[in-house]
Amino acid sequence: MPRRTATMLASTLTFIALLCAGVFITVPYSEMSPGPTVNTLGEAGGEPVLQISGRKTYPATGHLNMTTVRVTGADYKMNLVEAVYGWLAHDNVVVPHDTLYPDGKTEEQSTQENAEEFTQSQESAKVAALKQLKVPVKSRVVVSTVLKDTPSENRLHAGDVIRAVDGTSVKEPGDVAKLVVKHKPGEDVVFTIVPAKEAAAAEKAGKEPEGTEKVTITTVKADKGDRAIVGIHAGTDHTFPLAININLADVGGPSAGLMFALGIVDKLTPGDLTGGKFVAGTGTIDDQGKVGPIGGIEMKLVGARNAGAEYFLTPGENCATAASDIPDGLTLVKVNTIDDAAKSLEKIKSGDTAGLVGCSAS
Repeated sequence: MPRRTATMLASTLTFIALLCAGVFITVPYSEMSPGPTVNTLGEAGGEPVLQISGRKTYPATGHLNMTTVRVTGADYKMNLVEAVYGWLAHDNVVVPHDTLYPDGKTEEQSTQENAEEFTQSQESAKVAALKQLKVPVKSRVVVSTVLKDTPSENRLHAGDVIRAVDGTSVKEPGDVAKLVVKHKPGEDVVFTIVPAKEAAAAEKAGKEPEGTEKVTITTVKADKGDRAIVGIHAGTDHTFPLAININLADVGGPSAGLMFALGIVDKLTPGDLTGGKFVAGTGTIDDQGKVGPIGGIEMKLVGARNAGAEYFLTPGENCATAASDIPDGLTLVKVNTIDDAAKSLEKIKSGDTAGLVGCSAS
């Protein structure tokens, strides 16, 4: 056999051997890729994404698309060949497995956490949208979670409205913890509550919960530190003057909050916020309308542009990363609040795009 032929054959066999080895060698990485986008002004699964009753709504054209990211599952074993391909591919990102599933979190746990964050983001989107429209929303502090094997188990319940702690009225969820930690472990804390069942009945009737009772809880020492705890997480519940339902399955996490809020504003406002333009975006939102950062911004930009978006509403804290690799034809718009976003949409609608605040890579 000629030397040249033998060399080529050996090289080919070596390459095949390395390729086969790469297929069987697993690496501790996961992959993120662009997911689908959904127009919050349109339909998903044959139903409107936003269904509003109890107040006049208006037809809305154009797009206000929320964006998503696909990720490999917690149990997925990526091989070396897939990792190398992902590193080289422009539309995918390979990240350490622990970035998506920290502390050995299972896929089931991650899915549950994402579902809870998605539900909370919807509530905050409703509150932020109605506040933007100057529609009053009644809020109250509630027990959001009761931790297992703690003093509050079977004494307090999720949905209980917390009126006061030790006789001091509470206005924000953070007030509860501040009042509890004034105690030493082993001391009693007195909660003035409206039980969850009564609170739910009042909310259904569109009334404020009434009829309080007192519950005494003996504090214990936290697992870390010397502070006193009772074993609950406090949160906020709301009574809305109209019904807003968000119908979207198989989506999790808090990052659609901004786009849901804008969709609600558009539906409750005469005319179009977008002027018929294709706008996509992302960002968490809180009850005050503040927009927060999200993960996977690069993938969301690609997904939005692939869907046809011309403008992308970008959380300010994500701007530098987003601006480092902008898909052709997509204009980034920096937003820090829902009001920023609404004013940016006015400029897009009017064609005054020179007045938009963009993103910088620095």
